[in-house]
Amino acid sequence: MALIVQKFGGSSVADAESIKRVAKRIVETRRTGNEVVVVVSAMGDTTDELLDLAAACTPIPAPRELDMLLTSGERISMALLAMTIKGMGIDAFSFTGSQAGMITTPDHGSAKIVDVTPGRVREALDQGAVAIVAGFQGFSRDSRDITTLGRGGSDTTAVALAAALNADRCEIYTDVDGVFTTDPRVAPLAKKIDAISSEEMLELAASGAKVLHLRAVEYARRHGVELHVRSSFSGEPGTVVYTPKTGHPKGDLVEESVITGIAAEASEAKITVGGVPDIPGKAAQIFEVVASTNANIDIIVQNISAIDTNRTDISFTVPMEEGRKVTEALEAEREGLGFETLLYDDQIAKIAVVGAGMRTSSGVSAQLFRALFEAGINIEMISTSEIRISVVTRADLMEKAVRVLHTAFGLDSDEAAVVYAGTGR
Repeated sequence: MALIVQKFGGSSVADAESIKRVAKRIVETRRTGNEVVVVVSAMGDTTDELLDLAAACTPIPAPRELDMLLTSGERISMALLAMTIKGMGIDAFSFTGSQAGMITTPDHGSAKIVDVTPGRVREALDQGAVAIVAGFQGFSRDSRDITTLGRGGSDTTAVALAAALNADRCEIYTDVDGVFTTDPRVAPLAKKIDAISSEEMLELAASGAKVLHLRAVEYARRHGVELHVRSSFSGEPGTVVYTPKTGHPKGDLVEESVITGIAAEASEAKITVGGVPDIPGKAAQIFEVVASTNANIDIIVQNISAIDTNRTDISFTVPMEEGRKVTEALEAEREGLGFETLLYDDQIAKIAVVGAGMRTSSGVSAQLFRALFEAGINIEMISTSEIRISVVTRADLMEKAVRVLHTAFGLDSDEAAVVYAGTGR
């Protein structure tokens, strides 16, 4: 008998028929002798609808009350799912995040998990019941308030529970049959990956792949939780995301792929601070101002300074929604920082090629740059790690660039991938 944590996203529980289909899968898993914990998201677009409703009532909703509102979405889906499972003859209990022991920091809208005490969940399992837990939410001991974990928080809830309960695996159900070499909506010939390392999955998630949330992958890697990414709309085995602790499902003799996958996103903006005095400490001053806004910086490029002026340009990317506050903060400090111009560009896209085999393979960069050159796609910025090469291009060329690179690195399948719901999750 195994202990399995199953997480179902919004598209998987979007309506009554979807909930019945999910309940049937859960019941089948329980009847084979497994203990089952289920984490659910809000139904369909419920979270977005609640955000719109709050915005219609007040332009700046109070963070505490917004968390109270948003967590109602998961409570609805967990209760409906528990009712449905009970109706199929299997006992089930639903729990909010706080009832399930998800202890977090007091930060409304972006709380971090600090402890998991799943006593009531364990009691339900000991009684032979299925435990249904609301994802995305927790409870702060400091403020004694309900909190939310931010977008993708249900994935993190599932992984945290799997770690706390020492589960055999954590299954993340989505609307595609697993992790693909790239988004099959962009490149229809994308291939499903049978197994991928958590290291590679981290790079893909950080670079725009939507199938798994970055925080969930980080948590799984840190705690040695094996993830299985599957579709709730089919019986396909999906993709195993293995950790150093669990190892590759086929053993250590499997050679790593040079290129495992390609991710892309057009949700970042490029900020260029021009005419910066090229003297020690000036870059530190600039990024201290950026840090004061709590913005997340991704790629950074500094040009060679001009000989006649001894000034340089520094460009970096941040999430688009954080771009305005960063430019405002820099503009406010223009005189002290001594730069001449400040440019903002939100028409960019980042494309990342990821593969653990890059460590032992040469020529990957040349192949990437040649493929984009032949397709007439200009590269504006470049960033690398041991297993990743990221480039920034124009946003309107992102999908073309992904398809070009997918073909160039031999990742195309012989037939189009199947997408069941179309939300990207």
